[in-house]
Amino acid sequence: MKLRCLAALVALTAPTIAEIKTTTITYKDGDTELEGYAAHDDVKQGLRPGVLVIHDWTGVQDYAKTRARQLAELGYVAFAADIYGKGIRPNDPKDCAAEAGKYKGNLPLLRKRVQLGLDQLKLQPQADPTKLAAIGYCFGGTTVLELARSGAEIDGVVSFHGGLATTMPAGPGQIKAKLLVLHGADDPFVKPYEVTAFKAEVEKAKAPLQFVAYPGAVHSFTKKEAGNDPSKGTAYNETADKESWAEMKKFFAVVLK
Repeated sequence: MKLRCLAALVALTAPTIAEIKTTTITYKDGDTELEGYAAHDDVKQGLRPGVLVIHDWTGVQDYAKTRARQLAELGYVAFAADIYGKGIRPNDPKDCAAEAGKYKGNLPLLRKRVQLGLDQLKLQPQADPTKLAAIGYCFGGTTVLELARSGAEIDGVVSFHGGLATTMPAGPGQIKAKLLVLHGADDPFVKPYEVTAFKAEVEKAKAPLQFVAYPGAVHSFTKKEAGNDPSKGTAYNETADKESWAEMKKFFAVVLK
């Protein structure tokens, strides 16, 4: 009898193991079909903050999906939005650059696509529409900063090794979100004058900004697929990867509390 009671007590006090449920979601921008990826902990009850994930220049592939699942494990509802369109998932660097360039050269379209992704996140039944954030990697980092510049009603934005320059800078009061920029201090693709201009823009917009630069880190420092040779301009940096994720978690603990 004592053993049965002990077993029951253990069952009641044991931590609940997360069960991550993922769903592929098709939505549209006019006639263009988009295909995103949602993730949440199916064991957790009630509404929880939502986090939009924007992919790098390869589109919604394994990397973006993995980050969405990691966010779900932290207790958030995550939605990896599709900027490019269903089935457009380039891998060759030339194709990636060409596809990303279509949107960097057309910021109104880029902002429209990321807003559509945010709208889909709000539609997730587990997401609290009053507590929202966005993260992005490389091209995605550029994209979430454009979302913030657009004046979107969102609590926080995190850019991981994203581009900082824009042709549509924010005006005073236009940025509603708090910003966290996680930057490779030796990133050759983001020039020092772009960092200076970005900080000046955000100061003029009167938006809260945390800017963290990781010494020795170059572009794509969170992606193992980038290799280990910083001289190429893109390389994985384990320290920067882990520390930047920890910075994001601390940031979300404040802005999404």
